[in-house]
Amino acid sequence: QVQLVESGGGLVQAGGSLRLSCAASGRTFSFYSTGSGWFRQAPGKEREFVASISGSGATTSYADSVKGRFTIFRDNTKNTLYLHMNSLKPEDTAVYYCAARQNRGVGTSGSDYNYWGQGTQVTVSS
Repeated sequence: QVQLVESGGGLVQAGGSLRLSCAASGRTFSFYSTGSGWFRQAPGKEREFVASISGSGATTSYADSVKGRFTIFRDNTKNTLYLHMNSLKPEDTAVYYCAARQNRGVGTSGSDYNYWGQGTQVTVSS
């Protein structure tokens, strides 16, 4: 079993930055062997893909809406996934979830993932 715990959410003004973290743990868990990702869900909307990274960190994928503003990266020595968000917009307001999959590659669909965190709220004021 894998546990994922997000942190770093909060309230920020438009144009500001935030860094989300996701700490992974588990008894038989090898963080470097899991592709990982970030998703978000705004009130009244479907959950949507934000970014994904391969187990090694060599490959990344981003939603068009965040490309050039968000950066996903990981520290496998700390079993931690990150999402650095710049130039935040009010439309980025959502609960952000980290996810891990039993596959080393990137994944852009929620169905690609086996484990999910509880989410962290990001609110961007205009």
